[in-house]
Amino acid sequence: MADVEPLEVFRTEVRDWLADNFDPALKGRHSPMGMVDGPTDMSPDMVAWRTALGERGFGVPNWPKEYGGAGLSPQEIAVLDDEMRKVGAYNPVGGLAVGMFAPTLMEFGTEEQKLRMLPPLADGSTRGCQGYSEPGAGSDLANVQSFAEDKGDHYLINGQKTWQSGGQWADFCFGLFRTDKSTKHDGITFLVVDMDQPGIERRPIKMISGLSPFCETFFTDVKVPKENRIGEEGKGWTIGKRLLQFERAGIGGGGARAMMRSLADHAKKYVEVNDNGEIADKELRLKIIKHEMTVRNFMGTVGRARREAREQGGPSAASSVLKNIGAKLAQERTDLMIEVMGMQGLGWEGEGFEPDELKTTRTWLWNRAVTIYGGSTEIQNNIISKRVLGMLDHQ
Repeated sequence: MADVEPLEVFRTEVRDWLADNFDPALKGRHSPMGMVDGPTDMSPDMVAWRTALGERGFGVPNWPKEYGGAGLSPQEIAVLDDEMRKVGAYNPVGGLAVGMFAPTLMEFGTEEQKLRMLPPLADGSTRGCQGYSEPGAGSDLANVQSFAEDKGDHYLINGQKTWQSGGQWADFCFGLFRTDKSTKHDGITFLVVDMDQPGIERRPIKMISGLSPFCETFFTDVKVPKENRIGEEGKGWTIGKRLLQFERAGIGGGGARAMMRSLADHAKKYVEVNDNGEIADKELRLKIIKHEMTVRNFMGTVGRARREAREQGGPSAASSVLKNIGAKLAQERTDLMIEVMGMQGLGWEGEGFEPDELKTTRTWLWNRAVTIYGGSTEIQNNIISKRVLGMLDHQ
C-alpha cells in the first residue's frame, strides 16, 4: 500500500498540471518534433504546450533532470501517459534525434556534450536528422565517403548524404563521416554538424506517396568544431552501430499505437455486417482476427523487450527481430485496410473520398518502404543469424 500512495499523489499532481497547461483546443492536432511529414507546428498554442512540457521535463520524462527530463520511474511514466490520454493530450516532443541520437549521446558523449546538446532536444527547441546513407553506402554503410579533413581545431567536411529523414527541417545532423581513407571501419568518425551554415545544400526527395519526408544533403567545406565529435576519432563505427539498435527498436515498436486501433471497426464501415454485428465475410473476418491476435502478441513482446532494454542500459541485437516483425505487420495492416475499402481505398485526390481514406492510400504506399529503411529485412536477417542465433558465415 505504501508503494501505491506516492503514485496516487503523483497522479493528482499530473492531473492538476494538465488542467493548468493543456489547452483542450489542441486535441486532434499532433506535430511531433523532428518527424518526417512536414515542418513543426509553430502556432502559439502548440508552442506554449511544448514549452510547458519542456519546463516540467515531461517531454522526455525518463531522462535525468540535469538533461532536461523529469527523472520519472517507469510506474510514474505510466501514470503520466494514462492521465494525458484521458484528457486527449499528447507529447509533441520526439523524433529521430530524441529516439536515436539522445540515448547514444548519453552512452558515448562527454558530460559537456550532454549538458549542451540534450536540453534543447528535451524542450523541443531543436531537432536533428541522421547522416548515414550515401549514394554508394546504403546496405554497405561502412563504405561512407563523405570526408572530414582534420584542420586542427575543426574538421572540414565535403561529400553527400541521402535519405535524410526530415533533413530539410533539421537544425543539426548526427552521423558518420570518414576521417581516414586508408582503412574502412576504423576510418569512420561520429560527428554532429550544424545544418544552418554556409556550404550546406538540402534537396527534398519526393516519394511515391506524394510526400517529401527525405532529402539529400551536399556538404561543401562545412566546418565542424572538434567539440562536436562524439567519442574518439576513428571509433564512429562502434557508436554508429549502437545508434542503429536504438533506431530499429523504435521502428519495431513505433507503430504500436496505430496498430492497436481496431481493424474490425475500420472494416465495418465498408463491408457487410451480419445480425450479430460481425463482419459477414467469414474469410475476411478470420484474416482480421488472426492479424489482431498477432499484433497483440507482438506488442507483448515489445513491452518485454523495452523492460529488458531499461535493465540492460539499451536495446540488444533482438531489436532487429522487432524491426522485421513490426515492418511486416505494418504492411499487412495497410494491405487489409485497402482490401476492405474497395474502390474507396484507391483514391489519390479529388471529390468522393474522405480525408482519412486518402491518408490510408498514402500510408499504404509509404509502408512499402518500411522493410527497407532503418536496415533492410535482409540485413536484419544477417544480424539475427550472427548475433542472436550465433550462426557463423561459411567460408
